[in-house]
Amino acid sequence: MARKDQAAGQSRGGKTVSLALQGGGAHGAFSWGVLDRLLEEDRLTVEAVASTSGGAMTAVVMAAGLANGGRTGARAALDRFWHEVSRAASWSPARRTPVDLLTGGWSLDHSPGFVLFDLVSRMVSPYEVNPFAINPLRDLLLRTVDFAAVRACTDVKLFVNATNVRTGRPRVFRNGEIDADVVLAAGCLPFLFKAVEIDGEDYWDGAFTGNPSLFPLVEDCAAEDIVLVQVSPIERQDTPKSARDILNRVNEIAFNDALLRDVRALDQIGRLLDRDALPSQEFRRMRVHRIHAEDDLRPLSVSSKMNAEWAFLKHLHDVGYRAADEWLARNFEAVGVRSTDGLEALSQDGRADRRGGQFL
Repeated sequence: MARKDQAAGQSRGGKTVSLALQGGGAHGAFSWGVLDRLLEEDRLTVEAVASTSGGAMTAVVMAAGLANGGRTGARAALDRFWHEVSRAASWSPARRTPVDLLTGGWSLDHSPGFVLFDLVSRMVSPYEVNPFAINPLRDLLLRTVDFAAVRACTDVKLFVNATNVRTGRPRVFRNGEIDADVVLAAGCLPFLFKAVEIDGEDYWDGAFTGNPSLFPLVEDCAAEDIVLVQVSPIERQDTPKSARDILNRVNEIAFNDALLRDVRALDQIGRLLDRDALPSQEFRRMRVHRIHAEDDLRPLSVSSKMNAEWAFLKHLHDVGYRAADEWLARNFEAVGVRSTDGLEALSQDGRADRRGGQFL
């Protein structure tokens, strides 16, 4: 429930927000660009970050950077991390073909390495093909992230959610609990990796139960503005036809469903408060905003989520940086005043009603 445990307040950054970072493989570099721009903005302070999947990696890198070097340190840490992601991927057999390179396409659809990997992942369990749970992301995280700094960080609250395989329920991990296993659990796609065991329980990708979960930002934070950094498209114009695109769209719908349910619940609480049907001493109205670039991200093939070439990551960073810059120019004055972008309409009936971008 959205309880009024803390009074919303301003901080050294002028206006205070919480962020919600979605996952999306290599597309998470879009979130890197968004954070890069927001960290430049002295008028804005980020109190907390809720994240899952690839968004959790970006969040913990930012937190470690903040703890060790403030905003400048966070921006530098993010830049180093994504460079390391690109270097690690340089040995991957899933790479763009010469034709893709010549035409400027980012897809791996014609990469023999990707096609083989995709086929094997559909037919063979990761428990069979990778019984020792070798995951290069673990080495990357341990090499690039100061998890001691993350756990001790007081500059930003972190909420990383993963899905308990046995119960199907989310578990939200906070700063003091976060290590490499938590981040890997938050991004554990069951067809690609063995479940990650934490405290005797197995976990899969947190996007199944929250992409990401918003309620920690309501219950444990003072900020009353939540900014969703959206990587996964909510709407698509065309029905997918290929098996790969169908599976991707099924995942998008499933992953976004939990998010939209959270947004709808916040909207309903606001409506009840308007009718004095809830005690205002215990509940509060949350404002929801969205930074996205659906026109840029929607056309990208699902295979591009595995393309970690530096040129592509930098392209996504630049798209995210620009989207955040445009959002600040258009909506900064609305922060602390009203919601923007009409997410609540999408959560109710699937039709984007953007009349004024406010809760209806």
